[in-house]
Amino acid sequence: MKFTKMSALVATTALCAPMAMAEDMAMEMTLVSWGGAYQESQHKAYVEPYLAMNPGLKVVWDESSAEAVAKLRAMNEAGNVTWDLVDVVASDSMRLCDEGLAEEIDHDAELAAAPDGTPASEDFGALLVSDCFIPQIVYSTTFGYRTDLIDKPDSVCAIFDTDKYPGKRALQKRPIDNMEWALYCDGVAKDEIYDVLGTAEGVDRALAKLDSIKDSVVWWSAGAETPQLLADGEVVMGSTFNGRLFSAIAEQGQPIGMLWDMQSFDLDGWIVPAGLSPERKARAMDFLKFATDTQRLADQAKYISYGPARASSAPLVGKHAELGIEMAPHMPTDPANAGNVHVYDYEWWADNRDDLDAKFQAWLAK
Repeated sequence: MKFTKMSALVATTALCAPMAMAEDMAMEMTLVSWGGAYQESQHKAYVEPYLAMNPGLKVVWDESSAEAVAKLRAMNEAGNVTWDLVDVVASDSMRLCDEGLAEEIDHDAELAAAPDGTPASEDFGALLVSDCFIPQIVYSTTFGYRTDLIDKPDSVCAIFDTDKYPGKRALQKRPIDNMEWALYCDGVAKDEIYDVLGTAEGVDRALAKLDSIKDSVVWWSAGAETPQLLADGEVVMGSTFNGRLFSAIAEQGQPIGMLWDMQSFDLDGWIVPAGLSPERKARAMDFLKFATDTQRLADQAKYISYGPARASSAPLVGKHAELGIEMAPHMPTDPANAGNVHVYDYEWWADNRDDLDAKFQAWLAK
């Protein structure tokens, strides 16, 4: 199914009785996500079966997750929250929670336990990085490259080597990851990156390194952009989410390779916006309990190569729903892919994101 912004997806057939009384819950729900292959995996794994269980419910997708913090701030100020559930990265969940823009969740009371009775809080474990965060996946931001246009890069620092790897490259239009890669490739040790980045001199150093390739960069905002740029030959390498690259490589057969070196681990999950009516909140929580249970998170891995956030889901990860290939080796957490990883510091970015965003955007505008 092809997704378009704000496309409505309506269930017409019921497999069983609704999960809760319809009169106690809203019959329309707006879900905010990232579009592309990731959103489609959510739709297939969670939304389609939930809609089949709740006849008459209408679900609307909005692909605004990249702007979720700014838009929820604006909605809150206007007193008009129009979103019911929002898919965000871990650091954004922290910001939204700290600002009172997301509801705190009692994970054990409001989410499903594992099949063996293990409480949700234990099953998600350390991935519950915020009282407002409901994790779905472990993913990474990494690099794809055109196998027919350049030699296989030997490290993430190939992004800064325009002599050996000539051509345009794609980078996300935000400081996260770009600043860390810049410092790493400028000689900063991995365990010192955030200490350096926490200084004005460190920020200047990272931006100076990015300056060296600025004229060769195509900046992207949506995860689907880099795979398309690579497929069209408009860039020879570029960063994006590992699941998007898997889709381009395994499902579409594009001449693209994956560079796992210094892949940046991150978490993605739901938050419930503050300010929902009781009926809308009841619907959101009913959906969340279903969509984040052990089987549903394992099911998502049938459609995209992101690791499920629950420990109990991992043993249930099997083959791709259409290709029939084992999915475990394509996960960012597979040992063969995790030889040199960058561990993203959620708390540091939650504390520093607004300031670094402003400095990064000012640098872009120069």
